[in-house]
Amino acid sequence: MKQLILTLMLSTTPLVSQAALLYSNGPVVDGSGLSILAPTANVLGFGAQTNSANAVADDFSIAVGESWTITDLDFFGYQTGASSFTFESVNWSIVSGDINTGTVIASDTSLVTNGGLQGYRVTSSTTSDTNRGIYLANADIDDLFLGAGDYWLRWSLTGSDSFSGPWIPVVSDARTGNAQQSTTGLFNTVTDSGNQLTVELPFSVNGSTTTNDVSAPSVLAIFGLGLLSLAGVRRRKTAA
Repeated sequence: MKQLILTLMLSTTPLVSQAALLYSNGPVVDGSGLSILAPTANVLGFGAQTNSANAVADDFSIAVGESWTITDLDFFGYQTGASSFTFESVNWSIVSGDINTGTVIASDTSLVTNGGLQGYRVTSSTTSDTNRGIYLANADIDDLFLGAGDYWLRWSLTGSDSFSGPWIPVVSDARTGNAQQSTTGLFNTVTDSGNQLTVELPFSVNGSTTTNDVSAPSVLAIFGLGLLSLAGVRRRKTAA
């Protein structure tokens, strides 16, 4: 029985992986390094300028039985005409529940570092255009622990005043979704004014994840059987 209990203790010990990509809402560009405007769409990028009080948002979920320790966040955007990395900081928050009225789990203004040129935002007729270079802006944040649930990531970027933007491109596979934008204080679903379709916006969450090999109900049931067995052994010894 001691061996059984020891085995159970080992099997329910949380398993923690090294810091890694936890979630990506990409892809940012295709295999050719391009983010091509979808047919009949006409919005190259959505405004997320901190200085103009514009922001965007998209959602992510953590599965039941998992928890994340988030160490840094990746954002993707461009400033039209910039030939180098121009982003300075990101104003971000993570919300549980409704994007406008839910609980703000964490928020901060973080400096960003250059994660590299990802590719270019172009139209189908201007695929050689390098006027809109999409860069990865990485924000190293205070470690943030999140349990299972549904969350929103809201953000805006500060860039160089010499160029327009920052602008956030849609994911390169142009799939529909529930991305949000705020230009008046409240967030609303983003719809391309050309094709009238909803969009998804690229971002990534990095850190480590913790999972349990055995679910809590199963562990309790097995421990219960173990305790009953021990009680039975003791009763037999007493009766002898």
